[in-house]
Amino acid sequence: MTDEREHRTASCEPVFVFNKDGESPYLLVCEHASNFIPETFEGLGLGEDALQAHIAWDPGALEVARQLASSLHAPLVESQLSRLLIDCNRPLDAHDLIPEISETTVVPGNHALNSMERLARIDLSHRPFHTAVEHVIAERARRGQASWIVTIHSFTPIYRDVPRPWQIGIIHDEDDRIGKPLIAALRKDTALNVGVNEPYSPADRVYYTLERHARPRNAPCVMIELRNNEIADGPAQIAWAEKLATIFRDIAKAIDPRNTEQKA
Repeated sequence: MTDEREHRTASCEPVFVFNKDGESPYLLVCEHASNFIPETFEGLGLGEDALQAHIAWDPGALEVARQLASSLHAPLVESQLSRLLIDCNRPLDAHDLIPEISETTVVPGNHALNSMERLARIDLSHRPFHTAVEHVIAERARRGQASWIVTIHSFTPIYRDVPRPWQIGIIHDEDDRIGKPLIAALRKDTALNVGVNEPYSPADRVYYTLERHARPRNAPCVMIELRNNEIADGPAQIAWAEKLATIFRDIAKAIDPRNTEQKA
């Protein structure tokens, strides 16, 4: 996968759709799949350690999302550019849309951008990413397919010196058609610490993709956060993807399609 990703990102494509003809009712989204920053941005003034850290992307999330997409036969929309350039999972008025400080790291290349520079970032990544999601949903609707949206993220085990005990967090709002049974299924494994609206909740403005693409269509949706040391290697990524795939198949059998009206 690495060579394929390097080839695509070298051309600065902002978004890629994996398994675009997948027939599953699920549509997967990975907004923080890549830490790639085009050379013209000179790494935003950051060193290599920062560009490999969680502030630049969600380590392991893409690999889990790819495995899950393959197992479910679902499409997956992947961002190809670092969240440090612009965060595709934030509304355009969010204070951390283009972060000047991420956790405790100052991002020099994001300091005091003017309105034209901010618009250029939106046009570079945010707009094409969400246009791609909308296009996939519309194409699937034309084929009579539902699009139940699941976003895949990872989180750092320690944030601002505070340990995070959950191996996985399930984030949802009042629409819990996927979230509630997913949490219940995960909690059958008593070794798992399952966070509910942890380490984030929709109130933290991290639910943008779902608020934009799922909620107006009455499409079932959920956000998954995996602690990144849980998915640090291939076997762990495969194991988590298969665990989630099994649960999602069971959930799909229980959701009444008459209660999932779709609007292209």
